[in-house]
Amino acid sequence: MTGPARRTVIAIVGGGFTGAAVAANLARNVASDGATIIVFEPRARLGAGLAYDTDNPAHRINVPAARMSLIPDDPDDFLNWMAAKGEPRGDPEALAVDGNLYPRRAVFGRYVCEFVAPFLKSGKVEHRRERVAHIDRHGDRWRLSSSAGTELLADIVVIATTHPAPCAPRRLDQALDGHPRYVADSTVAGSLACIRADDHVLVVGNGLTAADVIASLGLADHRGPVVALSRRGLRSRGHAGVPQEPFGDFTSDPVRTALELLKRVRRAVQDAADIGTSWHGVFDALRSQGGQIWRALPVAERRRLVRHLRPFWDVHRFRVAPQIDGTILHGLEQGRLRILGASVEEVWRRGHVIAVDIRHRHTGHRERLLFDACVVTTGPAHTGILSSQAWLADLASQGWLRLDDVGLGLACDEASRAIGVNGTAEPSLIVAGPLARGTFGELMGLPQVNDQAIFVAEEIAGMLLKPERSGRRVASVAKIQQRPVTTVRGAASR
Repeated sequence: MTGPARRTVIAIVGGGFTGAAVAANLARNVASDGATIIVFEPRARLGAGLAYDTDNPAHRINVPAARMSLIPDDPDDFLNWMAAKGEPRGDPEALAVDGNLYPRRAVFGRYVCEFVAPFLKSGKVEHRRERVAHIDRHGDRWRLSSSAGTELLADIVVIATTHPAPCAPRRLDQALDGHPRYVADSTVAGSLACIRADDHVLVVGNGLTAADVIASLGLADHRGPVVALSRRGLRSRGHAGVPQEPFGDFTSDPVRTALELLKRVRRAVQDAADIGTSWHGVFDALRSQGGQIWRALPVAERRRLVRHLRPFWDVHRFRVAPQIDGTILHGLEQGRLRILGASVEEVWRRGHVIAVDIRHRHTGHRERLLFDACVVTTGPAHTGILSSQAWLADLASQGWLRLDDVGLGLACDEASRAIGVNGTAEPSLIVAGPLARGTFGELMGLPQVNDQAIFVAEEIAGMLLKPERSGRRVASVAKIQQRPVTTVRGAASR
């Protein structure tokens, strides 16, 4: 006589948005007695993560609330949740002039937390407030050791960790180490508190994080001048003043080179202008077709695309909320904010004064600037992901993980299974979220991350039902967006 079958243990490492979305959809798709779902996340609540676990009132979602539903077939879910909760309370500025809501990120974090809460209450999902310290192979299972000294044997591990911390330019970091107003990671809560109202501030970077910093300083009544510096001087753009439909077809006859793609995008932008619309609709079409565009490009062309065109893509694709855009424009108009395209030549300190020699990109002119504070906003150092946490380094040293061929995250196949150094995909080691974008392409915006989390949950559920079919059903984020999906709302009533 044999005993009862052992329950499959699924460990999700990281309980921010990606991990919570995978856990909730797994709990919906897997029978209550089919698996034990455990999420390792040291924060008190699931779903917020680095992006939404913030009380900074300057931090807003950068996508209209109408596009932030966790339920693809119920696009008004987030809006309805806010209405039921009386949100956004005490925040009249959340309503932009275009009629869209851009609430504070903390509001969206609460929405995600309540989304997964019914499964925590029912016991279908377990939240362990522990950090994973080490992972190694133990027979045909994975052994996870936590910082609290506990161990868990899991059948499937889902890597849903956050972005790695930013990597400050070495010259800057060495020169300013120990300076009382050097902020090497502005994503740390309260990191800007060291900056005084009249300080001259250097912001290194010009993307979304830089926009957050500029908006945060403005809300804190900072009066001093700010210089935001990046190699090209490109800042994140704002949204269109009026709604626009996606414009352009980039998949019917997919291009095979980065140059061909650039030419096609330029033609589409011109065609849009000819009918009186802006570039926004073109980039919305690129976003929705991004997975198919990416898969059509050979690896060498993907690398070329990232190397030469990514900065231009980022500033058009990842737009700032109108409220933040307004703060930036006001600073530029008042002369308190300069946005420069330049490189840092030399950095040194004179007491607490920071001296920086820069060389302007287009003129080659060298200029010396003096600052009281410096904030690094260069974005996540994805190429350093394998050394960012000990357990990732463990998996890499054992051969289970490697960087993807483009350097955007972790190598995985189109079923999101991690690919090791031997080129083989491991069905029990899954990469979820933005770290899988080397395979899936467009996987940074929340709607795309949500679709991929649903896809990962479906893949795992399929493995549990029919283990022999693991990996045979190759899908993509783009395909998921075009077909009905099984979602959580049936079990998680408001």
